[in-house]
Amino acid sequence: MTRTYTALGLQVPEIFLCRPGTDLTKWAVIACDQFTSQPEYWAEVERLVGDAPSTYKLILPEVYLDKPGEAERISAIQRSMSEYLTNQTLIPRDGLVYVERTFGSRRRRGLMAALDLERYDFSKGSQSLIRASEGTIIERLPPRVRIRENALLEVPHILVLIDDPEGTVIEPLNAQKDLLTKLYDFDLMFGSGHVAGYAVPSMAEKGIVSALERLADPEAFRAKYGAGADKGVLLFAVGDGNHSLATAKLLWETVKPRVGPDHPARYALVELENVHDAGLVFEPIHRVLFGLNQDVLAAFKQFYGDRFAYRKCASQAEALRLTDQASGPSHMIGLIRPEEAGVVEIAQPPSNLPVGTLQACLDTLLKAGGAQRIDYVHGTDVVCDLGAKAGNAAFYLPAMSKSDLFKTVILDGVLPRKTFSMGEAKEKRFYVEARRITL
Repeated sequence: MTRTYTALGLQVPEIFLCRPGTDLTKWAVIACDQFTSQPEYWAEVERLVGDAPSTYKLILPEVYLDKPGEAERISAIQRSMSEYLTNQTLIPRDGLVYVERTFGSRRRRGLMAALDLERYDFSKGSQSLIRASEGTIIERLPPRVRIRENALLEVPHILVLIDDPEGTVIEPLNAQKDLLTKLYDFDLMFGSGHVAGYAVPSMAEKGIVSALERLADPEAFRAKYGAGADKGVLLFAVGDGNHSLATAKLLWETVKPRVGPDHPARYALVELENVHDAGLVFEPIHRVLFGLNQDVLAAFKQFYGDRFAYRKCASQAEALRLTDQASGPSHMIGLIRPEEAGVVEIAQPPSNLPVGTLQACLDTLLKAGGAQRIDYVHGTDVVCDLGAKAGNAAFYLPAMSKSDLFKTVILDGVLPRKTFSMGEAKEKRFYVEARRITL
């Protein structure tokens, strides 16, 4: 039975997990918004999964959005959801789930819970308890609405952060891990690490709620961040999957007048993580332009005038190194093109972060038709590979400090869209759990 802590915007949900005997390596696939310019990855997922039960059949990888066959794929998703519920591929259980994700030498800890969409607002200037950390691109929501609006289930890749430097919410579960009931424990496909989940008992749940209440105390919050009385308490900041959560919010607002306040669509299943977790690394999200028909250096010169400078480098590695080592007031951005690599420098930048400085120019270039499209990619290898292909240009950005996230969002507002990524592509959340969003 679900339990709701209204003041925290938190619900202890009914979570569906695979029945024993399911091949979980085939069941769990990576977040649908990964490898969006690499259809070969998703083709390999489909080959590996075959006829086995899999969350691949419950999602629409974004590489296939707005492509021929989209409607048929959505219909197939709906049929699979119904089938997995009917044949008990998915079995419900009540309670929070403690999750450990291992990738290489790093271990990241999380907590599966449901958040109240009534306490979430992704609009600019929001002071809600749950809010976006980066800008929301409204144009990206309609195709996601088409997928979710008639779905029986949600499978989440949303990662939501808490600012808990003392480790009072999630970390105590690690100390109790040997006493917890293990729910799953398996290797993820394609060398993406390992994941294990544990049932959280009621006594531990009480400790989690008490710790969250302390973080949400208004006086403690204002003292911690030096925030004025005009700043609302930010308890949960969306780190990954903001557009998925925004989609859930839009649909909830649509159905709320018809279904009333106690409908499961009011909540969304997420994984909570502590921004101070040693296993959590903020990686930059790079940009790639496809189908260029304008010289990008000329575009920068036109946009920034005499504040623009460019340094050609002997190699891609040099361009990346100079970008990572940059200091001082100017912003440095690596540029990878088929003919060369270099570093763009913008003096007196208009944004606090290089990503904002870059995006302003790219938005203007795209609006003028200087490229066919843009994609947002993770990982050094991907940005270098795509940038070196004919007709493309890739922009390499430095990482931001994760310890600055909450204070920046609270005092300055949301970051530029696609500022950071919680780990590289293969470290992203894999779908394991599901939750019913219809009665």
